[in-house]
Amino acid sequence: MKEKRFLNSFSVFNLILIAVVSSLGVATKPIIVPLVHVVTGPLFIPGGAIAGGFYMFWIVLGIGLVKKRGTGILIGIVQSIIVISTGTMGTHGLMSFVSYTVPGAAADFVFLFSKDQDYNALHYIIGCMAANVAGTLISNILFFRLPPVTVVLILSLAALSGTVGGLIASSINEGLEKMNIYIGE
Repeated sequence: MKEKRFLNSFSVFNLILIAVVSSLGVATKPIIVPLVHVVTGPLFIPGGAIAGGFYMFWIVLGIGLVKKRGTGILIGIVQSIIVISTGTMGTHGLMSFVSYTVPGAAADFVFLFSKDQDYNALHYIIGCMAANVAGTLISNILFFRLPPVTVVLILSLAALSGTVGGLIASSINEGLEKMNIYIGE
């Protein structure tokens, strides 16, 4: 019996789509984070928690477009490779593999709860919330080590931002489906 490898379940087009979505996620981060820091900086709130929903939405959008298990993890791995190799904003060396892959895994977990990859708005919203909360928590554990009360506040803001990001991803996917554009299939 031949063993089926994980990447064999993805077509070349799926992998290209994952690479594009990963790149867009990395490319939008240096634009969004400084804009959010204008508001969060004076309040001493880490901007990544609030900005995260606006670049984590690429993960859930990618999952919704490709419709294959493990897409979020692959997006996180590709993003970490891009960040490490280019030295772009948010690089933490090899720890980037953890800080970028965990949000993808969290989003993947949420999307497991669907029948036949038939995703609805809640998958995108909860998936983006999970990704942003996981990313914020991992960043705090690895780098910031803020007090527990502050972490709870920041995770709440991350969930709120993730909700907005999930709504954006859901709207984009819904718009594509209304135009009968099914990218990942």
